[in-house]
Order: sequence, then C-alpha cells, then structure tokens
Amino acid sequence: MSPPAPVHVVGGGLAGSEAAWQLARAGVPVILHEMRPTRTTPAHATDGLAELVCSNSLRGADPVANAVGLLHEEMRRAGSLVLAAADAHKLPAGGALAVDRDGFSRHVTAALGRDPLVTVVRDEVAGLPPEDWDSVIVATGPLTSPGMAEAIRSLTGADALAFFDAIAPIVHADSIDMGMAWKQSRWDKAGPGGTGADYINCPLDKAQYDAFVAVLLAGDTVPFHDWERDTPYFEGCLPVEVMAARGVETLRFGPMKPIGLTDPRTGRRPWAVVQLRQDNALGTLWNMVGFQTKLRHGDQAQVFRAIPGLANAEFARLGGLHRNTFLDSPRLLDTSLRLKVQPRLRFAGQITGVEGYVESAAMGLVAGRLAAAERLGRASMPPPPTTAMGALVAHVTGGAIGGSFQPMNVNFGLFPPLAPGALAGIRRTERKAAKKRVIAERALSDLAGWLGAPRLAAA
Repeated sequence: MSPPAPVHVVGGGLAGSEAAWQLARAGVPVILHEMRPTRTTPAHATDGLAELVCSNSLRGADPVANAVGLLHEEMRRAGSLVLAAADAHKLPAGGALAVDRDGFSRHVTAALGRDPLVTVVRDEVAGLPPEDWDSVIVATGPLTSPGMAEAIRSLTGADALAFFDAIAPIVHADSIDMGMAWKQSRWDKAGPGGTGADYINCPLDKAQYDAFVAVLLAGDTVPFHDWERDTPYFEGCLPVEVMAARGVETLRFGPMKPIGLTDPRTGRRPWAVVQLRQDNALGTLWNMVGFQTKLRHGDQAQVFRAIPGLANAEFARLGGLHRNTFLDSPRLLDTSLRLKVQPRLRFAGQITGVEGYVESAAMGLVAGRLAAAERLGRASMPPPPTTAMGALVAHVTGGAIGGSFQPMNVNFGLFPPLAPGALAGIRRTERKAAKKRVIAERALSDLAGWLGAPRLAAA
C-alpha cells in the first residue's frame, strides 16, 4: 500500500509546528513551510520553529482552577509537542507555566527536524497555495504576509480583521536593585517548578505611583502608519500607556495591582507594584509583566527607570508593537476549520481568531488531527464542545456573535452549561470552585472518547 500524499502546513509557529507533529504521529507525511529566515518579520528574532515573540508565559497551569490550565492538560493527553517542550523547559512563575523561550524553540525545531515524515522547507507561500496541494493547513499567525492575506481576501470576498499586539520589555536581572525589590508570588502561590517567590516585585507608594503615571502619559509613542490607524487593540494585551490613559487608577487595578503581596521592608501591602517574571533558564533575564508598550525606545528607558528598583535597569529588549491578522472565522470556516469556499484549505492558530500561545497551539493540534483523519479516510470530527479544545473550535466556527467577532482566549464561559443537578448537594458558597472542577472532569472524560486511543507519545 502506497503512503498517503503529504499535507502542506504553511507557517512554523506554535500552531503550524503542532499541526505538523500531529499529522506525523498519525503516519501522514508533512511538508512544513516556514518563510524565516528567507523573509523575516518585525517581531521574530530567530529562524527557530515555534519562537515565542511576546511573553514567555503559557499562563495558568492549574487544570481545575482555570480554563487554560485545563487546555494544557487536554493537549498533554493528546500528545502535544508544544506542551512537551514547555514541560521540558519550564521556569518558576508562581501559578503559571512559563518557559525558557530559546530552549522551548530548540526543542520543537529538533523534534520536527528529526522526524522522517516531516520535511521543513524554508520558503514563503506568498499567495494562494498551488491547486495541486489538495490538503493545506494555513497557520501563518499574527504576521500573515501581505500576499497571503490578499489571496484570502480575494478568495472570500471579506476583509481580514486586524489588531495590535504589544511586546513587553526584558530587563537584565543584575541591574535590578534588590534592596528596593523583593521576590514573591501573589498569595505566595507556587506553580510548576516554582517556590511561591517567583516574581520580582518593585513597590510604589501613592506619590511614586502618581508620578509614574504622569511620566508614562507624557512619553512619546511610535506614530501609526496610515494603514494602521484604525486597527483596534486586543483588550488582553493593551499597551501600558493606553491602559493608563483610561484613568489614573487603571494600572493599580490591572497589571500593577498589589493584592496578595507584602513588602518585607514595611510589612504592608504597597500602593502599587510592578512585577517581573523570569524569562530564561539562567534567571538572567526578567520581563515586565503587563508592560507591553508602543513608547519610543528612548522614552521607554527613561519612563521605566522611574520605577523603584529599576533606576539602573539595563534592558535586553525594549518593548515594541506588531500587527495581528485574523479571519471572520464564524462566517468563513466550517466546523472542521476548513474554508467554506475552498475546503482544501484548513486554518489553525491565531489567524482563526483565538488569542494566546496555548490556544493557537491547540488549534494547530485539532487541525492536524482533522487533516490526518481526512487524509486517511477516517471519520473527521472536532473535539466535543464540552472540552477546552472543542469549546474554542465551536466558538470560532459559529459560537461567536456575528458581526462583532474578536480574538478570544479560552475561558469557562465558552463551555456548554452543566447538566441540571450536576452541583446538587454542594454548598452554595463552594459551588463556584466546584463548578470549575466538574467542568474539567467532564472535559477530560469527553476528551478521552474523542481521542479514542492510548495517549500519543510526546517528544
């Protein structure tokens, strides 16, 4: 029996890499097209697969307390390469799963590079894939090339939507004044590989906070190009100066909230706090949590050095801004993530309208499995909507409200309601936590039925 024809995957980010891995695990040959380094982007720094260009955090790790932690666990059970790489290169980050970004990318690149069913081709698919590619997964991500975006617009007759994703600065650890700052996670919460003291905290009293907000708002920002001016931000990744402009207290109830922290020098909770999270395995680099920005580089250094503990900060990377493009997926995609007007094209990752590293990789996992089943002549069904992966797929392929589709992180609000009586006998004061636990238990049970086979081996 001859081997199946290859499936083409366009884009070597998290979604494309995960899709290629899932196809190969199913025995389907893959040609993975990645345009770097032939063509670079404003946000990438290397030619590695699955490079993390913004934060190094895959967010909450608890599979019961939050939906993204549940998504982690579902992906592990589905043999995810991205989660295997994350687990192998995790860093202390309180209740979150953060990774050494370089080690993470090397892990994914090496795993795909040594797989005999995966061929990595360094080229740009600048327009519509050739007609003889009968099965294609488009995972071009937030920086889809203009040629590909225009081809999609021409094919669908619809404009792709776009928003800005801002990048936070990274600070050299030895330039942080630990006489002013201290290490602690909120509520001393320890996560994977952590101790409960996983963040560096820089405290501000009220006068310092007010002065910082004033300096921040006075900073000069990078002007938009004409074609960028009407592009909306994603609410989950607003530039810090945009948040500050919404009101003087906004940051203090956002990324600078001091709840769950105690300054050991005073024994009290500070008025506000800037947190930094470890960014590499050596612990030499720390990123400023929630401080993505579009300030000019010269202003960034001045503004952020006004924060107590960062007066002498040396920056390994200053903040920046990149554009994200995504489809009106509820209108354009079917429930198997295929383009309705041309089903040979299947989409995955952020271009489908999910937001976040984990969500993007999860869409790649689903797209890879669906494409593999289709290629092998097997039943091809998305995960049940009661699972985290299925809830995401259901949302972007029809669950979102028409006409106002925006990028979405996984959250428990996307899951179908529990059956009546599912929380019977549980005290009202305990039902909130119990509800999440029951949703997670239902998800993992239903996922097992969808997988229908023993857990796949990870790299």
